[in-house]
Amino acid sequence: MYEGEAMTSGVDAPFGAALRRSVGSATVQGELWGAAAQDWAKIQEVTAKPVWAAALDSAIVTTGTRLLDAGCGAGGAAMLGIARGANVHGLDASAELIAIARRRVPGAVFRVGEIEELPYAEDSFDAVIACSSVQYCNDPIAALRELRRVCAPEGRVTIAVWGRAADCDMRDVFAAVRGVLPDPPDELGPFALSQSGALEELLASAGLRAVMTEQVDAPFEYPDISTAWRGQRSAGPLQAALREVGEATLKTAVEKALVAHRTKAGRIRLDNRFRVVTAIR
Repeated sequence: MYEGEAMTSGVDAPFGAALRRSVGSATVQGELWGAAAQDWAKIQEVTAKPVWAAALDSAIVTTGTRLLDAGCGAGGAAMLGIARGANVHGLDASAELIAIARRRVPGAVFRVGEIEELPYAEDSFDAVIACSSVQYCNDPIAALRELRRVCAPEGRVTIAVWGRAADCDMRDVFAAVRGVLPDPPDELGPFALSQSGALEELLASAGLRAVMTEQVDAPFEYPDISTAWRGQRSAGPLQAALREVGEATLKTAVEKALVAHRTKAGRIRLDNRFRVVTAIR
């Protein structure tokens, strides 16, 4: 999920260029996203289920579809693809997350790799999805060109990114992290591709034509503040921030932001909206 340098800096991971997730820096990013892989798989990744479902619907994934999940994490979307009867492949920068995916989804084929340099032949897939991965690439257009290359003619490439900051409670967490960093990045951060037309323009630059755009609600819900912190902490960008400011400082800032979203029942709920854009070659 991300152009010249201006756009690249705008689509950095929330907390700086060093935190970009995948291609071009797979060794670093694989380490970050794998640092708390079990918490990511058990707590945080499942919150994306509505986004995965919408992406699979938009990509018309059904029985026999050759599907690639680029940035597959611990295999959540792959599991849904297998349930639809698809022939599923998944790729991620983190060896730890891929190991979990292989255990979870034995019917799929998973590889560790980089989106900007996919290890697949041309026209290998009928559908390609990339949920919250392209926007963290060092070169988003190169990544999208790779997704286009491995997608068959008339196949579909579906990308999911954050919706507008105003529609995402996660903006408060991002602001909290930015506030404790010694060198905070561009304020747009994760929302650089959230504006109407931004992702569509990027797709066009990569030779893809957007044919469908959806808004998908995906709330992040946790039973308590401790679980919410563990889930948030498991994400690569927060792992990178931990290395800069230490756990105590970051935890205090993030928990303060999370408490503001505590429900009457004592749960933590962050309402978020994602943009899901589907393109064809």
